[in-house]
Amino acid sequence: MVRTRTVHCLEATLFAATVLEQHGYPPLILGFESIDLLDHVIYVYRTSTGWGSVARSRDPGLHGRKPVFATPRALALSYSEGYVDHTGRIKGYAVLDLRVLDPYDWRLSEKNVWKVEQLLRDWPHRPIVSSDQLFRKRHRRYRDFIRRNGYKPWKYFKGRERWTPLPPEFRKRG
Repeated sequence: MVRTRTVHCLEATLFAATVLEQHGYPPLILGFESIDLLDHVIYVYRTSTGWGSVARSRDPGLHGRKPVFATPRALALSYSEGYVDHTGRIKGYAVLDLRVLDPYDWRLSEKNVWKVEQLLRDWPHRPIVSSDQLFRKRHRRYRDFIRRNGYKPWKYFKGRERWTPLPPEFRKRG
């Protein structure tokens, strides 16, 4: 990942967990289940002001969040609109403390860490039940916007003031 300067969400999450664990934060990850099986993983942390996340994705709506959410569920719900695309919709989430894997080396292994992914898949997920009507409205809005503009911009989402700062390539767009 460092050599290629590319990373998928699980790799980014494991990196964040490894680094922030050294600063006193527990290695907590939150995994999303989607109806289209395109799941997403983020690093989550808690401060005196609430729950936040460190996350990167090719979709700006799935980036990190400031620590302002009262619960992991509230944090997870903040991702529901950003998850809507042609096929995606969150159906559940799970918070997992990676220390349950110790002494397995998920932190610095040079090999694949499939055990992390398998544990996350097997871990019980809490359902996120959302309104079908709201989902259809967001889905229509998404399709209409893509048809008109050809991309999924960061300004499309309500609540973006709770996001962590976006990379420059997303800030340039309208």
